Amino acid sequence: MFHMTSTQTGKLRGRIVCSLAGLFAAATLAAAPAWADAVNQQAPAVKSQANSTYSEQEIVMEAGTVFGGAAKGLADAVHTVFQKYGEPNAYIKGEEASGAIVLGLRYGSGTLHMKNGTQQKVFWQGPTAGWDFGGNAVKVFTLIYNLPDGQTIYQRFPGVEGSAYLIAGIGINYQQRENVILAPMRSGVGLRLGASVGYLKYTKDREWLPF
Repeated sequence: MFHMTSTQTGKLRGRIVCSLAGLFAAATLAAAPAWADAVNQQAPAVKSQANSTYSEQEIVMEAGTVFGGAAKGLADAVHTVFQKYGEPNAYIKGEEASGAIVLGLRYGSGTLHMKNGTQQKVFWQGPTAGWDFGGNAVKVFTLIYNLPDGQTIYQRFPGVEGSAYLIAGIGINYQQRENVILAPMRSGVGLRLGASVGYLKYTKDREWLPF
């Protein structure tokens, strides 16, 4: 019977370990390109959400094309809305006329712009009520939050009571329906006084009945 000494056994084990290590290294190198390709195919790049909303600078620039040099405090007014609600995903450029002696009416029209590229015509009309006197013909820039698609704008948006502000010559009030929030900003002749309560109905076509 053949017997191995402890020294011979140790050497044999060392050769076996080295051989196995060599085979493993060779297999790893051979499989590396295929493994890298598989990783590249199974892990596509995650799409960035950074372009889903408008930055404060973008809004100031767009609102500036509506108000021009008439609103020197435009940046302050925009900053106030951003502090409250953050970045919007849509806005409306437009104009409107309204008048009131306690009870009043408001009519307007403009173009809806969404960050996803959607652009469409929008009309609005509605009654107002409250401690509200005067008349105005103004340019309007409306910031819109949480608008899922262009069709969702076509509905009634109640005004948030007590949320009318005058900041650096820009009148701001807030409207909300469920999660969608609108922040119309106005600058023009005869800014009306008071915190009126009412709603605006946004439609695809002009409607003269405000109700």
